[in-house]
Amino acid sequence: MNGFHEGIAALTQGDNSSLTTDGNATSSVIAPLSIQQANEIPPVISDWQRETLSPVSSGERIETLDVLRGFALFGILTVNIVAFSWPHEYILLQSEFSDSWADAVVEWLVRFLAEGKFYPLFSFLFGLGAAIQMERAESHGVSFAGRHCRRMAVLLVFGIAHGLLIWEGDILVSYAVAGFLLPLFWKRQPRTILIWALVCCLIPALLIILFWALLTGLLLVPEMATAIEKGLSEYYGTDREQREAVEDVIRVFASGTYAEIFRERLSNVIYMWMGSIFHLPSFLGLFLLGLYAGKRRWFQDVEGNQEFFRRVLVWGLVIGLPFNIFYVVCMASADLSHLHLLWLLSYGLVAISGPVQGLAYAAALTLVLRRERWKQCCRGLGDAGRMALTNYVSQSLIGTMIFYSYGFGLFGAVDRATSFGLAVVIFAGQMTFSVWWLKRFQFGPMEWLWRTLTYGKCQPLRR
Repeated sequence: MNGFHEGIAALTQGDNSSLTTDGNATSSVIAPLSIQQANEIPPVISDWQRETLSPVSSGERIETLDVLRGFALFGILTVNIVAFSWPHEYILLQSEFSDSWADAVVEWLVRFLAEGKFYPLFSFLFGLGAAIQMERAESHGVSFAGRHCRRMAVLLVFGIAHGLLIWEGDILVSYAVAGFLLPLFWKRQPRTILIWALVCCLIPALLIILFWALLTGLLLVPEMATAIEKGLSEYYGTDREQREAVEDVIRVFASGTYAEIFRERLSNVIYMWMGSIFHLPSFLGLFLLGLYAGKRRWFQDVEGNQEFFRRVLVWGLVIGLPFNIFYVVCMASADLSHLHLLWLLSYGLVAISGPVQGLAYAAALTLVLRRERWKQCCRGLGDAGRMALTNYVSQSLIGTMIFYSYGFGLFGAVDRATSFGLAVVIFAGQMTFSVWWLKRFQFGPMEWLWRTLTYGKCQPLRR
């Protein structure tokens, strides 16, 4: 299930404002910057007619943000590769899924280093990209609200199509919905934005921890404990019923028709989108953190903010590492078909420590990229980040072609270590393709389509 939530997380816009989504989604990590209050927002149609601002050119980009998007894109793939290749129900039978030391090592490393870290980074970058776009729009005397709403509307359509037709773990719909709220914060003061960001980021974690505390109290009452365990047992069924359910899902995706896969995916994607409502405050909060960073211009002046990035790195690791170790240990020992209070608590804590550790990664990479030698080494990551939306969607296409019946039909047949190796190979291929493509074209294919639909006219593609 975590793999689905990581999703992409992610994309980013092709402008340095990106998805995370225009900048990075999705290189995106999620969000940032404010316009006028709701009653002052000009109509979308008239705004569109007046708008003359064009997409960001390559010379205006902040290369560090592209590299961060590419890095986040790879991290998300290492998590999502399991969701491409196994039903999410497999987690109920963890002991049967991983039976080798290589699987166990990869599982631990991905959970410790990647799960819950990279979709927040994408989301952060999404907000930061929006902040840069807003600043650029204001410098040209152009209203940004209408264009931003059009971008989110197009992204919403992309997300619905992606979730229904390609892969159920879509995150673009959540990005678009949360992104529509950003205009409410365009003109707010940085301090106000930061407060809202922290509150929104903490809401899911606090709700989980509150539920954990409530459940812990109920389990102290013998009658309640018996009733809760009985309810879970009836919901999940016996071990045999669980295995049969997993085997049936594997059969559908590995050898079923596209119609059968679509029906299974439809129920899953509706469940995922409904569940994402719980995470929307976190997405918005991460968007707003990116917006705040854009207001403070930290990435526009890395040299002048070195000490700040070092503090983010140190405190991100100090806070993130212990809680993420706790999370990994609890996940490794939990069978989610039964009630495990420590696992529930760890899930609440990682909702805080995951994003914090992800921001520590961003700070470390930002400091490293001050050196020209490292910039050259990371050019491939940067090009992949510039095409984050294209690469995010193509990861789903490639993953489903490898594992679904209309491709190689390997669903449910690839172990954890092998799937991680496939993720490395897939992303290496994406970096190579991104470098080749951007030597010839200004934008990735999906980025070009996104911009064309946003601006209402065909954008130039060739260099």
